[in-house]
Amino acid sequence: MIHLRDELPADWSARETLLDAVFGADRFAKTSEVLRAGRLPADGLALAAEDDGRLLGSVRLWNVSAGGVSALLLGPLAVDPAAQGLGVGSALMRRALNRAAALGHAAVLLVGDPAYYARFGFSSRLTSALVLPGPVERPRFQATELVAGALSRAHGMVVATGACAEPSLVTPLTPLPRYLPAAA
Repeated sequence: MIHLRDELPADWSARETLLDAVFGADRFAKTSEVLRAGRLPADGLALAAEDDGRLLGSVRLWNVSAGGVSALLLGPLAVDPAAQGLGVGSALMRRALNRAAALGHAAVLLVGDPAYYARFGFSSRLTSALVLPGPVERPRFQATELVAGALSRAHGMVVATGACAEPSLVTPLTPLPRYLPAAA
C-alpha cells in the first residue's frame, strides 16, 4: 500500500539515492538547482511516498520571488523507476499543490515536461515574463496559479527567498551548481 506523508530527516539518504537513479549526476547542474542550493524546502512542503518503509517518490517545493511576486518552485518530483506508472507522481503532485494552496501560497513554478504537467494546470504562458538564473528550454518553464491572477504582475528574475540551510545540512559531497559564484 502506497502511503503519502511528510518527508522525514531519516529519508535523506534514500531520497538522494532516488534522485541519483532518476536524474543522474547531472542533476546538480540544472538551473533549478541554483534556486534550491543551500536552501530549505518551504515549510510543510517536502513530501514522500513510501511502500512498506521503502521510499518510492519525493517532491519538494521551495520559496522564490517570481519577478517580485511570492511563489513556490516545485522540484524535483521523482518516482522510483520500478513504481512509475502506478500514479505515485500524480498523487504527490496533487498533495503538494493542495497543501500549498491550503498554506496560502498563490503560485507554483517548475521546469519539466509540458505534456506531463499540463494535467495539473501548468503552462509556459504564465512564465513568459519571467527569467531563470541559467539556461532553460522555454516550453519547460511553467507555472500554475493557485489563486487566479497571482502571477499577473510577475516580471523579471526568479530568485530564491527561502530559509538557508544550516551548513551541517549541506553535504560536502553535493557539488554546488556551476552558476553560483565561489564562496568567499
